[in-house]
Amino acid sequence: MTKFTQVNQQIGRYRWTICALVFFATTINYLDRNVLGLLKDTLAAKGVFGTDKAAQELNYSDVVICFTTAYAVGMVLAGRIIDWLGTKRGYAYSLIGWSLAAIGHAFGHHTWSFGFWRAALGFSEAGNFPAANKTIAEWFPRRERAFATGLYNSGANVGAIVAPLTVPYIAEAWGWEWAFVLTGAVGLIWLIFWYATYASPEDKLKSGQLQQAEYDFIHSDKDEHAADVSTVRISWFRLLGFRQTWAFVTGKFLTDGIWWFFMFWLPSFLGGENARKIAAYRAAHPDFTGDPADIPGVISWTLAVAVVYTIATGGSIFGGWLPKRFMSAGIEPSKARKLAMFMFACLPLAVLFASRLGAINTWLAVGCIAIACSAHQAWSANIFTTVSDMFPKRAVASVTGLGGMAGAVGGVLIARVAGLLLSHFTALGKIELGYGILFMICGSIYLVAWITMHLLAPRFTQIDLKTT
Repeated sequence: MTKFTQVNQQIGRYRWTICALVFFATTINYLDRNVLGLLKDTLAAKGVFGTDKAAQELNYSDVVICFTTAYAVGMVLAGRIIDWLGTKRGYAYSLIGWSLAAIGHAFGHHTWSFGFWRAALGFSEAGNFPAANKTIAEWFPRRERAFATGLYNSGANVGAIVAPLTVPYIAEAWGWEWAFVLTGAVGLIWLIFWYATYASPEDKLKSGQLQQAEYDFIHSDKDEHAADVSTVRISWFRLLGFRQTWAFVTGKFLTDGIWWFFMFWLPSFLGGENARKIAAYRAAHPDFTGDPADIPGVISWTLAVAVVYTIATGGSIFGGWLPKRFMSAGIEPSKARKLAMFMFACLPLAVLFASRLGAINTWLAVGCIAIACSAHQAWSANIFTTVSDMFPKRAVASVTGLGGMAGAVGGVLIARVAGLLLSHFTALGKIELGYGILFMICGSIYLVAWITMHLLAPRFTQIDLKTT
């Protein structure tokens, strides 16, 4: 029997039920978010992004920018609103909003109407991670937070796995509009379980659903409890005075957009790789009349996307487990977190080889991208946990919101860069060169983020708001 199992048997495991709720909310969040990227070519064929192929790339990036800009604004407000409303109501209202916005896409039939609904989705989806982080901070002691964060954050990958295995087939069978309607409606089911199950540890203890031993374990960080005795909200201005805030904000700004780039452009990249191989094969074999899927090197891009995010799921869980393992081995918590994040910052360099290897076999490119996405999720599990490492619980959602806003701004920039580069190289007939440049950015930026965070916050230790 592992030590983890022994602890749960001795004190109870209700906190993991709460983690499961957050996991499913994050799964739904990313299911709704991924539909656009999966239907990019279908929507382009329907004329949603115009008729000129080079212009379509720019128009599509404009729709993505509508999402990321609204997400940035929503992130700043969501953290404060959730700190004000509380976790239960704040999370529920956010999920209602993004479910309705996801359904609303079915009524958009040109670039700017799609942009409107995409903005509505971004604004409301911004509540997920501040609420999730606040939930984990409330329900888990520091030693378990990275692992719990890794588990719930793996829901992003599960949503991204489910989406390519369902959305294209729904769109083919019933039309692309129903793909948005059905995926959006799933979130409303989650609300039933959330309202039936969630309450604070204090309320669950009073109701007898939480054992005293587990309650004490959740609140076992004495230094954190001492720093968090006040219930007074902390202003944005004061939070921005801490180098620790800027460490988190900068890390999110530099790396969040990379994940979004893969989410919104990976299906199109893989489809383009297939198209190039089909065109080259037909040029060399003009008498070929068989199924394009039988051409060497051509793969099922929907399966490939699912494979990428399946591997990334393991990265998210491993990312939460590794620093916990380091701490169990006697490494000081701040050093354990830094060491793990450095390792995860190096792995995305694999994506530098994606374009070159993809010319040989598309599955080799898929493998490179899968490593990068897995490393991102491992990085993400830890960067989220640095907030609860460094700030008291009453500030967690607000700081997470500030970082999420910065990450969304980074997403706006990468979306615009992607649109301009791909539009330019599409016009030249060399779109693969545009992807090659983008992969160079994606592979190297994590090391830049790690160095910057280390300079701003040499140690991820709890600040004392009573004396600062």
